[in-house]
Amino acid sequence: MKKSNRAYSVSNVVTKKFKPLSFEGAWKDTLGTPDKAFSAILFGGTSNGKTEAAMKLAKYLTNFGKVDYDSLEQGVSATIRDALIRNNMESCENTFRLLDRVPFEELINRMSKPKSADFLFVDSVQYTRINKAQYYQLKELMLAKGKGIIWISQAKGKLPKGSLADDIMFDVDLKLWVEGFKLFPDGRLNGGGEPLVIWPERAAKYWNEIY
Repeated sequence: MKKSNRAYSVSNVVTKKFKPLSFEGAWKDTLGTPDKAFSAILFGGTSNGKTEAAMKLAKYLTNFGKVDYDSLEQGVSATIRDALIRNNMESCENTFRLLDRVPFEELINRMSKPKSADFLFVDSVQYTRINKAQYYQLKELMLAKGKGIIWISQAKGKLPKGSLADDIMFDVDLKLWVEGFKLFPDGRLNGGGEPLVIWPERAAKYWNEIY
């Protein structure tokens, strides 16, 4: 069995090839140009636009590869259906798949396949029923395959809810707080940093501003 290389010289690191995503427009202003194998946690309170933000990001990522969205919390529900319709997800029919409550072991098997999706959304952390070791198992798999993973989390106050979500927040590249239908980025940003309006009409009402 071939061992993976864990020790690199400075020149090895300097010359290592990464795959930055060529984001443009509002997404570049917000997230910069993350590496394809980026990790993120998107979190916020109830009815603040988490699902809408996740769908918009998922749709944008279909420009760079295939996307799987594991709907653990809501499954194939009316709410998810409405989000798909609002965001015209039929336009990316061949690059987006909604997974209906696919459990952890099945998800590992799915993402291990040669032609698995390039990006995975897990919605939500609180419904995964996994521990920290399993989180790292999925993380290492995605890194090894050069794939991106986005965790969606409920919030308690302005922090992800629960110990696992808290651990994920400190581990991922991007922290994406959603409040009042605006997304506020933080973390290891390669550029970006500007808030992104997710739903102009609702954001305007919440923030008492015009968009």
